[in-house]
Amino acid sequence: MKIRELEIQGAWEITPQQHGDPRGLFMEWYRFDQLAQAVGHPLRLAQGNLSVSQRGVVRGIHFADVPPGQAKYVTCVRGAVVDVIVDLRVGSPTFGNWTAVGLDDVDRRAVYLSEGLGHGFCAMTDDATLSYLCSTTYNPHREHAVHPLDPDLAIEWPVGSPQLSARDDVAPTLAEARAEGLLPDYQRCRDFGARLDAGESPYAPQE
Repeated sequence: MKIRELEIQGAWEITPQQHGDPRGLFMEWYRFDQLAQAVGHPLRLAQGNLSVSQRGVVRGIHFADVPPGQAKYVTCVRGAVVDVIVDLRVGSPTFGNWTAVGLDDVDRRAVYLSEGLGHGFCAMTDDATLSYLCSTTYNPHREHAVHPLDPDLAIEWPVGSPQLSARDDVAPTLAEARAEGLLPDYQRCRDFGARLDAGESPYAPQE
């Protein structure tokens, strides 16, 4: 597989090598060792999620408190989505920037995003299905969202009228989330990553 770091520090695109013949195909969609070599530490596997969305649905922008945050490895196993990663880390040189990667069941790319980054996507087909590997389990008290249609973020969603969940529709803007102290701190995220790189296990039980 090919692993390419994206424009936002802490985010990577993974392109697997597919082996096909008339019977079908085979590929390695996740490699513990190769991802760890690129990122600097292994992905701690704590939870796996499956998300199914209809065409035009936008989910996100979601993130979690750091520490412990929630690193994610995301791929599309059916249909197609535009996957969006947003730098929400206050103090980051790319704070407020976003990047997008097309994920589908043809190229079968994946994205990895480190703790502190925001994640969202837009379904481009009906029954678009995403599979997530996550470094921590879900904790609603540590989970937050920024409004995906915030004009300051200016994310170029490829649909005219995005369908949002009730939660995402009332999410704060980036400026509001920052004023409320909800956003991750860039230096804390870097310190947390450095502890992971050093082989420490800084994950404490979540309340």
